[in-house]
Amino acid sequence: MTRKQRRGVLIGTCLAVLGVAVGLVLYAMRDSIVFFYGPSDVAGMEMAPGQRFRLGGLVEEGSVERGTGTTVRFVVTDGAKTLPVTYTGVLPDLFREGQGVITEGVLEPDGVFHADNVLAKHDENYMPPEVAAKLKEQGVWRDETGADGPESKVN
Repeated sequence: MTRKQRRGVLIGTCLAVLGVAVGLVLYAMRDSIVFFYGPSDVAGMEMAPGQRFRLGGLVEEGSVERGTGTTVRFVVTDGAKTLPVTYTGVLPDLFREGQGVITEGVLEPDGVFHADNVLAKHDENYMPPEVAAKLKEQGVWRDETGADGPESKVN
């Protein structure tokens, strides 16, 4: 076997081993690649008690109940199914009814999702006030109707 052939075999072997390793990692992570599951997804899955996952959806209107201390109960919905959630801790500033939320925790056998982390989502139109003020100052700002100024500033 020539030197060039040996190098080709070595490179081919390395690529094959790398491909198998990537395949095994993706196979092991097949259930956790999804960023979060909705209540409808959870209802259709068989979750092992104590298995951690992320639950996402909207906080149902009128479902937020504040308990003793920092315990909060609310319901997450995706429009088709709902799932009750309990959380003990300080909620993010953007958390409110009708707003998107992602919670991390475990689904207990009683059917209640016990969250240990809550992430509030904002809509796609959100812009930090400082950025909006800077854009208005530069004459680049446009509101939803496009009536406040040009789309871009030309020098």
